[in-house]
Amino acid sequence: MARGDQIYVIRPFFHLDGLYEHHGIDCGDGTVIHYSKREDEATVKRTSMGAFTGNKPVYTRKYPAHYIAETTLQRAESRLGERKYNLLFNNCEHFATWCKTGISDSKQVRKFAPLLATLNPDQLLGKINQSFQDGHQQDAPSMLDGALGEIKLAWDDLQPRYNQAVQEMQSWDKVAHRALERDREDLARAALHRKREFRLKAQDLKQHLDRLAKMTETLVQQRQAIDN
Repeated sequence: MARGDQIYVIRPFFHLDGLYEHHGIDCGDGTVIHYSKREDEATVKRTSMGAFTGNKPVYTRKYPAHYIAETTLQRAESRLGERKYNLLFNNCEHFATWCKTGISDSKQVRKFAPLLATLNPDQLLGKINQSFQDGHQQDAPSMLDGALGEIKLAWDDLQPRYNQAVQEMQSWDKVAHRALERDREDLARAALHRKREFRLKAQDLKQHLDRLAKMTETLVQQRQAIDN
C-alpha cells in the first residue's frame, strides 16, 4: 500500500459477507478519499484509514498502466464533496478506477451484469409484492431474477446511447468554440443548439439509468432477504 494506490476492503453486501469490494484512493497520510455512504447519502470524502477499512484487511488494485500518485490524488481531490453515487454507473469502484486510470469502470458491476436474465421490472415489482401479500413467497425468487434480467436488457440498450449523447454534446461544444475563434457566430449558435439537443437527450437517458440503478438496488436487497 502506498500514496496514490487504489485500495479496497471486502464489505458485507446486503448482509452477505465477502461479496462487495469498497474502493478508495490511499492519500499516504493515514487518510483515504472514497465514496462514503452513510444513512443512504453517499459523498466523496476524505476519511481516516480506520473509517475506510472498518478493521478489515486492505488490498491493492494493480494496473499495467496508470497515473502517477500525484495525478491520482489530484483527480480524487477534484471530486471531493460529489454526491452522484449510482450503484451501476458511478459507485466507489468507478470513482477510484477513474482516479487511478482515467477510465470509469467497475469490475464488480461487469461481473454482476451477466447474472441478470427477462420480464418487465415495474410489473414484476407489483407481482412480487402481491405474492408476499398472498402468502406465495416461493414465487418471488424467480420473479426477482426475471426483473433483474429485464433491467440488464434495458441497461445494455440505454447506457451506450447515453455515452454517445454525452460525446456528441462535448463534440458540439468544441465546434462552437472553434466557430467563435473564427468569428463565426452563426455557426457557433447552430453548434450550441445541437449541443443543447444532445444535453437534453443525455439528461433524459440519465434519469432512466438512475431509475434502473435504484430498482436494481431494491431488487437485489429483496432477493438477498429471501435467500436469508
